Amino acid sequence: MENFTTDFAILLMGIFLLSGVLMTKLSARAGVPALILFIFLGMLLGSDISGLIYFSNAKVAQMVGVLALIIILFEGGLQTQWKQVKPVLGGSIVLATVGVLVTTSIVAVAAYYVLGIGWLEAFLLGSIVGSTDAAAVFSVLAGQNIKQKLSSTLEAESGTNDPMAMFLTIVFIEWIMMPDTSAWSLAGMFFLQMGLGVLFGFGLGIFASKTMNKITLDAGGLYAVLSAGFAVFIYSITAVLGGSGLLAVYIAAMIIGNRELRHSHSIISFHEGFAWLMQIAMFVILGLLVFPSELADWDLIWKGLVLSFVLIAIARPIAVFISTSFFPYTLKEKWFISWAGLRGAVPIVLATFPMLAGMENSHLYFNIVFFIVLSSALLQGSTIPVVANLLKLNGPAVPKRIHSLELVSMDRANAEMLEVELSASSPFAGQLLQTIGLPKKTVISAIIRDGDLVMPTGSTKLEPKDVLYILTEKDQVKNVKLVLAEENMK
Repeated sequence: MENFTTDFAILLMGIFLLSGVLMTKLSARAGVPALILFIFLGMLLGSDISGLIYFSNAKVAQMVGVLALIIILFEGGLQTQWKQVKPVLGGSIVLATVGVLVTTSIVAVAAYYVLGIGWLEAFLLGSIVGSTDAAAVFSVLAGQNIKQKLSSTLEAESGTNDPMAMFLTIVFIEWIMMPDTSAWSLAGMFFLQMGLGVLFGFGLGIFASKTMNKITLDAGGLYAVLSAGFAVFIYSITAVLGGSGLLAVYIAAMIIGNRELRHSHSIISFHEGFAWLMQIAMFVILGLLVFPSELADWDLIWKGLVLSFVLIAIARPIAVFISTSFFPYTLKEKWFISWAGLRGAVPIVLATFPMLAGMENSHLYFNIVFFIVLSSALLQGSTIPVVANLLKLNGPAVPKRIHSLELVSMDRANAEMLEVELSASSPFAGQLLQTIGLPKKTVISAIIRDGDLVMPTGSTKLEPKDVLYILTEKDQVKNVKLVLAEENMK
C-alpha cells in the first residue's frame, strides 16, 4: 500500500464509497445485513484474495472503529425518542449490565473447554462478545414494522451495553497482564466510569443543545458540523477524565434529540449519512484486518461454530430471560429479544485490544470473534423480520420520514419550518385545515400524502399519516407545539 500514488489511493476511496452505497441496496434486497457485505469488500481487497491492499495495523483499525462507534451511537441517540424508551428503560439497563455479565460467563465456560485456554483468557473472550452491536441493531431494525416496545428495548440496550463490554474487556486484560490487581480497585473503576459517563452525558448534552440553539452561524450546514464536533468532544473529554465516553455520547445524543433543536433536519440528515459513511469505513477496514487464509482452518471453524451456537442459542436466551424476569415481557417477546441480540463491529473492535496489549493467543481471539460476528450477522440479522412475523410481534407499518425538504438558513428571517407527521389516531384526521386553530403568523406551506405533494387550502381535509410543513415565527414555535402536542414533530 505504501507504493500507491495519491491519485490511486483516492480512487480506492471513491470505489469504497460507491461500492458501500450500492451494497446497502443489495443488502436490502437480499435480506443480508450491510455489514457483512462491507466486511467481505475489505477481505476481497486485502492481501489474501486480490493482493491489492496489505493492512495489519490493529491500532489504526481500533481508532477508526472507536470513532465510527462514536458517530453511530450519536446518530442513534438523536433518533431515540424518550417517550418510547422510558417504558422499557429498566429492562434495557438490566440487559445492558446483568445481561452482558451472564452472556460473558456462559461463553467463558464454553471457551474454557472448547479452546483449552485459562479461565481469565476465557472470560476475556466472553467479554469481547458479550454486548450486542449498536451499528448492527440500528441498521437492521431501521424501517422494520416490529413492535415499538421491542425495537425500543433493543436499541436502548445496544446503545448502552458497549461500555459494559469495553470495561470487562479492559479489566480481564489488566488482570491477565497484572495478576496482582485488586478486585476492589476494579469495582471502583467500574462505578467511576459509569458515573462519569452518565454525569458528562447529561451535563454536556444540555450544554450542547443550548449552544446549538443560541449560536448564530453563517451557514446552516455548520450546525451539523458543530453537532459532530460535540459528539467527538463529549466522548474524548469523558474518556480522558476516566469515564465511559461511549455511554456519555449516547446519553448526550438522546438529550439533544429530545429537546427543541434548530436546524434539526440538516443535523439529523447529516448524521444519518455520516453514520453510514463511518460504518462503511469501519467494516471495510476490519475486513482488511482479517486474513481469510487463517480462517480456512477446520479446527478454527468447528470451534467457532460451537461458540457461536453457545452464544446464540444458550447464552443470549438465558441472559435475556434472567434480565427481563422482573419486567412485563411476554414469552414470545423474550424469545424475540434473544434472537435479535446481534453481534457486529463492537466485538471486532474489542478484539483488537488484546492484540495491542501484545497478549498471547490474541490472533486466535480475533479470528474466533470474527467468525462469531459473521455467523451472528448472517443467521440472526437476515431472519429478524421473519422471526418477528412468525411470533406475531409486528407493529404498525413504519412511515417513511421525509427529509428532502430543506430550507436556506432562516436565522435572519426570524422564521422556523416545522415538520409534523399526523399519527394514525390523530384527532386532527378528518378535520379541515381552517378548523385546527394554529397561532397567528403561522401557515401550513405543504402537505406530503403517500409521497405526493398536496397544496393546502382552508378546505383541505387532513388524513392520518399526512406530513405537514408548517412555517411560523420563532416566537410562535412553542404555541404551535402546544396545539399539536400529541403529534410526531421535528
